[in-house]
Amino acid sequence: MNKLLAQIAKFGVVGVIAFIIDYVIYRIFNVVFESTGFNNVFPQYYLISALLGFTVSVIANYILSFKFVFERKEDMSRKKEFVIFLVLSIIGLGINEICLFIGFDVIYLNWPWLQSFMSAGFAKDVFFKFGATGVVMVYNFISRKIFLEKK
Repeated sequence: MNKLLAQIAKFGVVGVIAFIIDYVIYRIFNVVFESTGFNNVFPQYYLISALLGFTVSVIANYILSFKFVFERKEDMSRKKEFVIFLVLSIIGLGINEICLFIGFDVIYLNWPWLQSFMSAGFAKDVFFKFGATGVVMVYNFISRKIFLEKK
């Protein structure tokens, strides 16, 4: 049990690092899209920002996960390992995008009482982004432990 708790803690640290990378890129592109007017052309521009942040953070997450968190399967090639990691991460991206879309477009934009105490920027950039990240972190740990870690 202590080994599992230590692994979860290491995964948490790696997740925080990957989240920082993801979040900084997400915010940078949101600002770029908002300042160039792209947000007026494509109101779900933040989903593109999330995809760009995810793409960079998944590479960092892969490297750090196998350096500090998971023991590699000895009978699996690095290429196969990365492909599985990437597929699991893409599923995680889908979960992230769905959480963001449902949170902001379906819930926030249609619930005036929520808008009365939470700004759109806070809802999109903090509240629902952090919530989506939490959901995806749980999925990532479980799926990687099942499919990628040495038994």
